[in-house]
Amino acid sequence: MSRGSGAGYDRHITIFSPEGRLYQVEYAFKAVKSAGVTSIGVRGKDSVCVVTQKKVPDKLLDDTSITHLFSITKYTGLLATGLTADARSLVSQARNEAAEFRKKWGYEMPVDVLAKWIADKAQIYTQHAYMRPLGVVAMVLGYDEEKNAQLFKCDPAGHFFGHKATSAGLKEQEAINFLEKKMKDSPQFSYDETVQIAISALQSVLQEDFKATEIEVGVVRKEDRVFRSLTTEEIDQHLTAISERD
Repeated sequence: MSRGSGAGYDRHITIFSPEGRLYQVEYAFKAVKSAGVTSIGVRGKDSVCVVTQKKVPDKLLDDTSITHLFSITKYTGLLATGLTADARSLVSQARNEAAEFRKKWGYEMPVDVLAKWIADKAQIYTQHAYMRPLGVVAMVLGYDEEKNAQLFKCDPAGHFFGHKATSAGLKEQEAINFLEKKMKDSPQFSYDETVQIAISALQSVLQEDFKATEIEVGVVRKEDRVFRSLTTEEIDQHLTAISERD
């Protein structure tokens, strides 16, 4: 960090700089981008889809062991962008919390309640000197009986918002600009349209055509409400549909 007016204020997470900034929290946002991955989430009429890049850094790695998509419950999924080790820790705790919720109340933890819990946890990490913020932006998706398809994004500062479409990671702003045009008149996308908009947004901002093995796609649909990752065959079908459409 440049030693200007902010000198020393990045040493402690709990100390504000004279400009009112918490440098360590800002660095957590940079850590998310430094992972070099871009993720996109789109909410349709009765489905939600998240897409992210799948980078295998070493040819000797088993690519089935690399993922950014996690199921928290059978019906709720989480897409983590940023540091994978931090993400796994967050997912493990979220699964515990969701299991406790089901045991206590007798029904699955709603998506917005889970997103709030993740954001609350992130916010606590900005208050204590003995913890550091997690370098993860989490997109939480699911289908709610009352509110239909749900997509939330939680960041290292403890913000969480519901989104029609959103992005996280390296090319976040470019992706948001693309999605704003697509979502201009609040269109009611079908399941196939939702998946294809998300994939084409990622292709557009990264300016490359993917193979099915280079991206991960997670979906929740109204029919069964179960969170699942698409197989490479299903992703291939959508990629073919996009190229034919274009």
